[in-house]
This record gives sequence, C-alpha cells and structure tokens, in this order.
Amino acid sequence: MSIALERSAPAPGAVPPGAGAGRRVWRRLRRRPSAVAAAAVLALLVLLALAAPLLAQLTGQDPNTYHDDLVDSARGGVPVGSFGGISADHWLGVEPGTGRDLFTRLLYGARISLLVALGAVAVQMFVGVAVGLAAALGGRIADQVIGRFTDVMIALPMLVIGIALTAVVPPDFPRPLLLVLIIGLLDWGGTARMVRAQALALRGLDFVDAARLSGRGRLSIARRELLPSLAAPVITYAAIKVPTAIVAEASLSFLGVGVKPPTPSWGQMLSSAQTWFRADPAYVLLPAGLLFATVLAFTVLGDAVRTALDPREGSRLRVGTRKERKG
Repeated sequence: MSIALERSAPAPGAVPPGAGAGRRVWRRLRRRPSAVAAAAVLALLVLLALAAPLLAQLTGQDPNTYHDDLVDSARGGVPVGSFGGISADHWLGVEPGTGRDLFTRLLYGARISLLVALGAVAVQMFVGVAVGLAAALGGRIADQVIGRFTDVMIALPMLVIGIALTAVVPPDFPRPLLLVLIIGLLDWGGTARMVRAQALALRGLDFVDAARLSGRGRLSIARRELLPSLAAPVITYAAIKVPTAIVAEASLSFLGVGVKPPTPSWGQMLSSAQTWFRADPAYVLLPAGLLFATVLAFTVLGDAVRTALDPREGSRLRVGTRKERKG
C-alpha cells in the first residue's frame, strides 16, 4: 500500500487531492464488475438490516416469539414440514426447538453484526491513526516506546481477552457496545503501524518541511498536512478490516460471550445451530452463507477501493475487467 510522495508531482494515474478525486475513484470502481457486485450485495444487506422492523411487520412475525406448534417435540424440536418449516408465513422456515421465525431473526442478526463491525472499525481507525501519528512525529524515544506498546497489543490474543472481559463486565452493560470496545481497542495495532510507516515517508517531504519552517506545531502539521495524504490508505485499510471485525464478533458470539439471547446475531445463531446440522441443515447454512457473503463482499470492495485510489497497486484478488488486468 503506497501513496504519492510528492504533492507537486503526483505519480501518473494516482488520485490527487481535489474536487475531482472522488469522481475519478468512482469511475474506476464502476469499471470493475466485481466492485459493483460487492457494493450491490452490501447495499442490499444494509437496506434489509435497516428495514428489519418494517419487514417483520410486513410478514407478521416477531424475532422473539415462540411457536411451539411449528416444531415436532417428539423428534426433539425439529421444525414441522420440509426445508426447515418454510411456509407462506415463515419465508425461510423456523428455528429448531423454539419455532421462532428465521427470516426476521436473520434480519435483526444482520443489524447486530454490521453495527458491531462498523463501530469497532471506527474505534480502530481513530486509535490507530492517533497512535501512528504520535509515533511518527513524537521523536525517537516516543517512537520506540509506542512501537513496543503496539507490538504488545498486536500479540495479545483478542478472543481470550474478550472472553475474560465479558466475564467481569456487569451483565446490564450493553453487549453490542461492549463488543465494539473490545474489538476496537484490542485490534488497532495494524492501523498504527501502517499510519506510522506512511507518516514517516511523508515527514521528510518538502511540503512538510515548509510547514515546519513556517512555525507550525506538530499537531497542526499532522492535521493539515499529513491527515489529508493519509486519507486514502486509511479508508482502504478500514474497508479491509471490516470483514475481520465481522468474524471477530461472530466468533465471540459463537463462543457464548457475545450478544446475549434473545437478541439475535449470526454468530450466536451458528453457535446454537451446531447441534441441528443433521436434522435441519438450513438453520446452519443460512447464517453461515450470509456471513460468508458479507465478508467476501467487504473483502472484494476493499481491494477494489485500494486499487482505485492508487492504480499503481495491483489487485491482490486479480478480479475486475480484462482491460484492468492487462494494464
């Protein structure tokens, strides 16, 4: 990941700062069918998640209402009917053992998974950018101290610490907010390293030296000179980190320390579905498929954004138009 090193003479094809930069990036993204498809998938998921209460009202179902008559108690709670109890009232069937509507639970689960992931990435970017800039501009001793602290944070096992923290936090503390803080405050090390490396590359350039000679302080230089140049790599890195945050939330919920029932999340549904794989495969495949599609879409879109912001960087996924792959 790289950015243009000189403002006065940007590299050919790189997106320079200015009003037309956004339009140029948009045009490059539109030329990549994979990016358009990934953005469409994510837009649909976000729209469905936001419209979950409206869709639940439309179907006449509630994600937490039990339907004992829709499960066969003689068979251990397997849904009555084929394909997990799919019917005109329950579009994707019902949950084994409880009979709760699976369609509405998946919609409300998407709200939790996306909200936690995006909130955690926002915390990661804020902390990582602040720490990375402090290391790059704070002098040699500050750089060494912050660097060692960052190494420790990267080495910490996030899942283990997350399990420990959820055990000591009061039970009435909002679990989605707790997951945002755990994932965000334990996984900013990579962002800090990236920002430090980019800031060190920019620190010795002419426009930064000119700002320093004009008497401006470090905070002003970071805010007005470095941050605009760091916007492209930070946005790209944030898009790439969203899938990691989604998987982390699903892992914590799968282990039983994430969102507490009856609030649904995809990881929690996978955790309870592992005992129903043979009796009701749809209950496992639906949340797993949505989780896979979301992570894949964010990964493809993040890679496309990275290439659109700096075309000199080739796509790691090798997806896109034939013309772009040749170029």
